[in-house]
Amino acid sequence: MQGIDTDGSKLWVSSVDPAARKGLLFEFALKDGRLLRQVEVGEGVRFHPGGISTDATSIWVPVAEYRRSSSSVIEQRSKRTLELQFQFPVPDHIGCLAVAEDRLIGGNWDSRKFYIWNRQGKLLRELPSPVETAYQDWKFDGHYLVGSGVLPDHSGAIDWLQFPSLRPAGRVRMGETDRGAPYTREGMAILGDRLLLLPEDGKSRLFFFHLPELKKNSRLIR
Repeated sequence: MQGIDTDGSKLWVSSVDPAARKGLLFEFALKDGRLLRQVEVGEGVRFHPGGISTDATSIWVPVAEYRRSSSSVIEQRSKRTLELQFQFPVPDHIGCLAVAEDRLIGGNWDSRKFYIWNRQGKLLRELPSPVETAYQDWKFDGHYLVGSGVLPDHSGAIDWLQFPSLRPAGRVRMGETDRGAPYTREGMAILGDRLLLLPEDGKSRLFFFHLPELKKNSRLIR
């Protein structure tokens, strides 16, 4: 599993099958986990989807080559049909993507660099990451970009970055599942006051955390 997002009724999940060289986008019923439908994403050497984000009508999916410093395509797909509506190329591996009202922000492999585009795919800004977290998935939450990822010591963390400055605002350390996976290793979504994490590969489980409690326990990133 790579990235997730939800509207409270459905859960969209991106995933990669390395052996088959296929990227997939799944749609599940959030209430009971039933698989509703799936579609292949990407094409050719670009078959590795990353962290995804949705808006009112669309699902935005970065699909990259399965290697660092490569290339990607950013896909906009219909929530209603999962069909491809628009796409634009990026000359780097984009591993996570967040959607704001008028722009998109992506992080490359291990999130060492951030890119900001408008919705037509025009690059507006690029900058180095101000922190060491390798973000796997991130979402906008008010005036913050909330990132879920792994630190250099392989522990998990949730970070809050101010937007648009992207200055670090806070961090909460996260533990591991009983299978030994950091909670923040893969997909993350925000639904009201709940933070959803889908950390495990294969038959993963969806974990729910109380977002206000996480915020209360966060500490300034130093």
